[in-house]
Amino acid sequence: MLNVKSLRAAYGESEILHSLNLDVAPGEIVAIMGRNGMGKTTLMKTLMGIVPERGGEVTVGDQPVTGLKSHQRVACGIGYVPQGRMIFSAMTVQENVETGLTVTGKSTVPEDIYELFPVLLEMKGRRGGNLSGGQQQQLAIARALASNPKVLLLDEPTEGIQPSIIREMARTLRRIRDEKGLSIVVSEQVLSFALDVADRVMVIENGTFVHDSPRDGIDEAKVSKFLSV
Repeated sequence: MLNVKSLRAAYGESEILHSLNLDVAPGEIVAIMGRNGMGKTTLMKTLMGIVPERGGEVTVGDQPVTGLKSHQRVACGIGYVPQGRMIFSAMTVQENVETGLTVTGKSTVPEDIYELFPVLLEMKGRRGGNLSGGQQQQLAIARALASNPKVLLLDEPTEGIQPSIIREMARTLRRIRDEKGLSIVVSEQVLSFALDVADRVMVIENGTFVHDSPRDGIDEAKVSKFLSV
């Protein structure tokens, strides 16, 4: 569903991603782990078209998206939940979710999105800025789902969220995958969350993948070593 070949990206003269290869199967959840500054967010932004590729190819299904602008990639089936959530704090919950509809041609939010996040249904008229961190994260995911993606990218979704909400989020992401058949790529530093949610765990270090393992039979000690400073 998502195919990345020899992807390179740079800020100015400094190359951050070095010929990355990544295949995500339909309905697969992949966690990309790594310490701060190792390239997780740059990878997400490059897949989304926010940072231009310096080389390589990105394909969603059979649709090449290399070189396309972000909004064009959304239309091709990529949904994105950025680090820090980036919701529109002055807009209501409903208005936030509706911004995700722009590429679909629909004017109303599908009911099943609110079924996934009942708290958002209760707070439809409340401003986004008045929600808790966990609720804002649910809102950011709902907004991404409103664009009817094939692949959902989440950049550090557990950042600043309490443990009980993190467990709930893992359950919700698996439910989204099961009900909607989405492929999900999540960048993460919290190993317990990655093991909770992902089918496969990869580790990025200095812009290169250094570890790739199915969740079952993963060497937790080895992965923890990559994550420790």
